[in-house]
Amino acid sequence: MATISMTTLESRISSTLRETRLSAGLSLRELARRARTSHATLLAYEQSKKMPATTTFFRILEACGNVVDLDIQPRVRERDGIARGDELAAVLELADQFPVRAERRLSLPRFGHRG
Repeated sequence: MATISMTTLESRISSTLRETRLSAGLSLRELARRARTSHATLLAYEQSKKMPATTTFFRILEACGNVVDLDIQPRVRERDGIARGDELAAVLELADQFPVRAERRLSLPRFGHRG
């Protein structure tokens, strides 16, 4: 199972905070007032110098006028305990069971022929 690196996670959190604040049209000081924290702390979060606790992260996003909702999905490469390669093999095996209806005569365009 692949895991997300801590550096990638920190980068995503900091960029999410900054993008959300800018989208809301808020200054660091205004967001700090709304989120009940300091502007210096917010700046440190946005620069990945500090990481907010989960509750703080949600509080900041909500102070920007957002609703936080977690949607957890299974990984695409493994669903219902079946690896994607095994799933593809099963689909191809199923497709082989359907009858094939082909034309008796194959008609293709003739390239280089005018007329």
